Amino acid sequence: MNASDPTETPTTAAPAAPRRVSSWWRALAIFLALVLLLAWASATALFEQSKAQVAHLQGKLAKMPQIREIAVLLDDKGAPALLVTMDPTSAVLQLQRLNDVKEGQEDSMQLWAVRPGQPMQSLGVLETKLKTLQLPAKADDLKDVTELAISVENKGGVPATQGPRLPWLFKGALVRKAM
Repeated sequence: MNASDPTETPTTAAPAAPRRVSSWWRALAIFLALVLLLAWASATALFEQSKAQVAHLQGKLAKMPQIREIAVLLDDKGAPALLVTMDPTSAVLQLQRLNDVKEGQEDSMQLWAVRPGQPMQSLGVLETKLKTLQLPAKADDLKDVTELAISVENKGGVPATQGPRLPWLFKGALVRKAM
């Protein structure tokens, strides 16, 4: 074969052998793909779990009392006698006795709302001698109220239209929390 002879066809070079990836690299690639898949699954699970925890805590927070009004009723010596709080979401007045004064067997303590220039409104009778009790109430029951007071009445209390029979046993200003 003469390199200068144009009639001769050049010989083709033998095709190169296909490159093979070693089985070690293939195993490493599969292992890394599995690690990435597990990492993605773990991150997704952690994200969903944290979302569920946030939703649970938000639900608990919504159920917690949101005290908007508070009054500390004082006795005739100025000592705290009764703590009254209002949670409008649960529609109850929470009363906590702060002293050891208890009504007699034939008496009841009655809670009154005092509004300037208006007749007293009964908010309920303290039926139990427990340290803490609740009276049903609506947020409107405390609208324009400046003070809360306790009077001692005959067993079962007096009708709300009658007003208190005796002078105040405890009295205190109603404070509204700033919103």
